[in-house]
Amino acid sequence: MDIARDSALALVQWYEENKRDLPWRRTGDPYEIWISEIMLQQTRIETVIDYFLRFRDALPSLKDLADCPEDRLLKLWEGLGYYSRVRNMQKCARYLADHGRDNLPASYEELLKLPGIGPYTAGAVSSIAFGIPRPAVDGNVLRVLARLFAVQEDIRSTAVKRTMEDTINRCYAGNPDLCADSSFVSSFTQGLMELGALVCIPNGIPRCAQCPWGSVCLARAQDAVDTIPFRSASKERRVIPMTVFIVYDGLRITLQRRPEKGLLAGLYEFPHTEGHLDAEESRKYLQRSGISAVHMEALQDRKHVFTHLVWDLKVWLVQAAHIPDSVPAVPLAEFPDYALPAAFDEYRKAAMSRIVVC
Repeated sequence: MDIARDSALALVQWYEENKRDLPWRRTGDPYEIWISEIMLQQTRIETVIDYFLRFRDALPSLKDLADCPEDRLLKLWEGLGYYSRVRNMQKCARYLADHGRDNLPASYEELLKLPGIGPYTAGAVSSIAFGIPRPAVDGNVLRVLARLFAVQEDIRSTAVKRTMEDTINRCYAGNPDLCADSSFVSSFTQGLMELGALVCIPNGIPRCAQCPWGSVCLARAQDAVDTIPFRSASKERRVIPMTVFIVYDGLRITLQRRPEKGLLAGLYEFPHTEGHLDAEESRKYLQRSGISAVHMEALQDRKHVFTHLVWDLKVWLVQAAHIPDSVPAVPLAEFPDYALPAAFDEYRKAAMSRIVVC
């Protein structure tokens, strides 16, 4: 599998004519490109834009990220999920600051040594920010190349990903004159990603007539764009039924911090227990913590999906006469400032619309 020189040039030309105006594309700052690449992992670009702007404005430099208190950092990331991403970003920023650097190194090998940066991120930052010819193969790129070469194998496999990386490396090696221009490398990397996002789309019918590679795409020639790429089914998620309690009195609301390791580490959450409890069972459960419910309201049930499991949530909004000091709680007035995972954030909004802050 080889990408012809003419195809590489056609992709770059298409990208320059059709690329979206995204805030991290208006700057060559490696720090901003790094932030965008981390945010875009597991998150749609439409969601990322506002988060990126808020994060960049709040933490405009690597040093600002390194020095940011954890609670503020998590609040800035709130709603994006996969919080280990931003924690690893801060570890990386602190490592660089400790070594006297004010930005990311212009070296794929040095990037790869940094905390929280793997081959994809190192390839993306080095090629986009510095014009270093290294592959950055994400889901969009896998789909584009699988269709271009009519790859029948499972694109979840490590072997297929390595083959695609080798294909890009051969394209770079075969065109040293093009790669001498850093803008070519940057546009080629982003062109592959953009082609997968705008034309060779994951859901629905690919827009083959708009594709710069339409005339050389083997999947299109074989009328197989609807079956390629092949992706094996993911493992079935484990479903965990949970009952969540949002308990408030006149001054405070129950909120506790999750353990420092594991799922949603270090974020805040409402008290909860496994299983679905009805109103009477919930009253008895709360009484064991010294909470006497004055009024209880069932909020809307919902399911929150993680990569490997699903929380099936039943939620009670509970007005209590008093929250004992032994129960973790925060002042109602400060409640909006705490970072909650997306699973609970919608319930925070519902609770605050019903609670009168004293």
